[in-house]
Amino acid sequence: MTKKALFSLLLIISSFSLIAQQSVVKVTGVVYDEKNQPLPKVTVSLVGLAGSDITDEHGKYTIQSRLSNFSLRFKLVGYHIETIRFSEQRGTEIQKNVVLKSDIKELKTVNVTNKQNQLNNAQNVNVVDITSLPTVSMNFEAILKTLPGVSTNNELSSQYSVRGGNFDENLIYVNDIEINRPILIRNGQQEGLSFINPDFVSSARFSAGGFNARYNDKLSSVLDVKYNKPDSNQYILTAGLMGISATAKTAFKNSHLLFGFRRKDNSSILATQDTRGSYRPSFNDLQALYEYNFNSKFSINTLLNFNSGSFRLVPESRETQFGTINTPIRLKVDYEGQEIDDYYTYGGAVTGIYNPSSALAIKWINSYFEIIEREKFDIDGNYVFEEIDNNYDGGFGPVRKNRGLGSYYSYARNSLNSIIASTELKVEHHAGKHSFTYGARLEQAKYADQMNEYNYIDSAGYILPSNSNSFTFENTIFSNNNLKINTISAYLQDSYAVSNQIDVQFGTRINYNNLSGEVLVSPRFLMLYRPEEYQLWRLTAGIYQQSPSYRSIRTLNGSLFLDQKSQRSYNFSGGYDFAFTGLGTRMKFTSEVYYKYADRMIPYTIDNVRIKYLVTERAKGHTFGADFSLGGELIKDLMSFFRISFLSANQDILGDSYVKRNAAGQNETINPGYLRRPTDQRVNFSMFFQDRLFRSPTYKVHLNLLYGSRLPIGAPQIATYTDNFSIPAYRRVDIGFSNDFLDAQLAKKPQFLSRYFSSVIAYAEVFNLLNINNTVSYLWLKDVSNVNYAIPNYLTARQLNFKLIFKLKSKY
Repeated sequence: MTKKALFSLLLIISSFSLIAQQSVVKVTGVVYDEKNQPLPKVTVSLVGLAGSDITDEHGKYTIQSRLSNFSLRFKLVGYHIETIRFSEQRGTEIQKNVVLKSDIKELKTVNVTNKQNQLNNAQNVNVVDITSLPTVSMNFEAILKTLPGVSTNNELSSQYSVRGGNFDENLIYVNDIEINRPILIRNGQQEGLSFINPDFVSSARFSAGGFNARYNDKLSSVLDVKYNKPDSNQYILTAGLMGISATAKTAFKNSHLLFGFRRKDNSSILATQDTRGSYRPSFNDLQALYEYNFNSKFSINTLLNFNSGSFRLVPESRETQFGTINTPIRLKVDYEGQEIDDYYTYGGAVTGIYNPSSALAIKWINSYFEIIEREKFDIDGNYVFEEIDNNYDGGFGPVRKNRGLGSYYSYARNSLNSIIASTELKVEHHAGKHSFTYGARLEQAKYADQMNEYNYIDSAGYILPSNSNSFTFENTIFSNNNLKINTISAYLQDSYAVSNQIDVQFGTRINYNNLSGEVLVSPRFLMLYRPEEYQLWRLTAGIYQQSPSYRSIRTLNGSLFLDQKSQRSYNFSGGYDFAFTGLGTRMKFTSEVYYKYADRMIPYTIDNVRIKYLVTERAKGHTFGADFSLGGELIKDLMSFFRISFLSANQDILGDSYVKRNAAGQNETINPGYLRRPTDQRVNFSMFFQDRLFRSPTYKVHLNLLYGSRLPIGAPQIATYTDNFSIPAYRRVDIGFSNDFLDAQLAKKPQFLSRYFSSVIAYAEVFNLLNINNTVSYLWLKDVSNVNYAIPNYLTARQLNFKLIFKLKSKY
């Protein structure tokens, strides 16, 4: 390059730089408190626009606006929010120092609750990544499946298993309100939108075990979600091929309102499954939260929700290929009939919050939820087994052998109404080095259950009557149950700062319900040790007891086992967290080892997402394992993380020995001993990786990879529990691409969009990128020789999805 050309290039670059500088307004300054001390970590943001900064240790900030008229918001927990309006000429640079005033009300909340939140064996969920995570379910719980200790084998479901536990052993709280799930749902196809609205979430913490006493009694995990308290108006619209959502966050002088509507239609996803037919799923959720602050000490929060799910299926045919490479078998089914399922949840909660002093907070929560579930299916399937010629050029060829034909029939008219009402008082008190929290809860659950269900399998083309006037059907269920369960519980917990490096927490929970008649006492202990600022050691021990619920007392034939007792486990865990600088960024490594021994368990089987408790059986068992994760901003402002988990979950069903004739013709007593639990998924690995494309700040890629090793499963025809078969390993890769047309780093933005919106993001997603056939359960059929076959029920195939997210500008 000649000197003249080089000089010209430098002149052009300088011109562009000058133009860019003249097109923005640059604001710098220092943020102070009322004592004129610099305030670090103050968030400085452009109101209604993308762009923010955080003050350094000297309180300094720098921010740029491409608009001449704009507002800056200064926010720090414990201080009043300050909003300043600017009207400046582009290209100017101004100095603006700001003083933030202490907020007495905020300090009360911080003093009382911060200690309790920090002293908890839980991890923060990165809620920022929820919209970027490519997921079929569209539910908040999808991000949990990327966390250590969480197992999954079903992308259609929001259910999850934690450290060898089942779906029924997980607690979910939203603003301290305990959330309940429907019971009758059999498979992920029927699942719709979960209770949690992702657009409402401001923070979330998840504990895979060792959680403290202020949470209710269950055996596995706790998800604690907090909803937003907006200080400005925000409106979000999301529209895609699988559904839409609209959210309004409105801030008033002494109150705020959250209002959200979601609709999901996953018919395009379900159409990729083996069963062909008319899928008409429709899921809706309407949710509103209103909080009014009467004064600096007292406020009332009201949460309302209506959630509906409707699943319609008129199956036409199914073709599934299974078997081995040497002996491939094809199942072909022609269907008649239909399935109609409806699920409705409505209710809400009213919470009164009283802060009489900076060291005391009182919360009174009253909730009422009703869940209505209806199942109706009447499906007749005629099937043919065919052995396929595997030597045919170009792949599998014509039929080599007909292995038989048959038919199966399924019928159900089931309904379940559940009403759960509760009132709860929670008190948090800070006294010196102690932070006390205690409370009591009264709950009443009512169930009205009607079941009329049966099915049969005819492997010879006809069925034989048991006598001249009747037929015998398999799995006949006919019951009518009404039950009321009253539960009283209380807890007391003390968090104590032994030194600057050591914190301990002692707590206990007491629970009584009229069904089991037991008084359950569950002591728990947690210790945190911080030898350095970047290191943390954790040690937990406790007893966790789960009272019998309606699901765990209903037998497989629909009757109730009213002598059911609680389940109990002794939990121990130790963890280590380490923050370090690596790969050019700040990284965090977390690890935890755990051991759980259960001396009282109710064994169960799992079919898709349906838990079938063997309610009259008792078992003991143990689970141990280790979880590891590594995460950080490998790319600036984009979090990526990797985790791997190992576990072993076994159980010994008491009294399950049986007599078997051996090869010598003699009777021999067989004691199966310890067997794998249905959730014994030995290895789980996940990766969520984000990067920028084309060296552009606006084009991003989001990759989600999940792997779960084989799960044990048993044949339903076997009388005793064995689970000596396996579901193949779950492997799935989902990828998404996004572009923010109004990204703050863009020099030029579309004028029409920037006039009305603060952000417009387009997503293109590919679900199941590698098109892997993942098995979720089996359909068990017989051929003409009465030989049982396990036909895999596959999950979703590769599918494209598009969505747009619009964030409207706020007006002030």
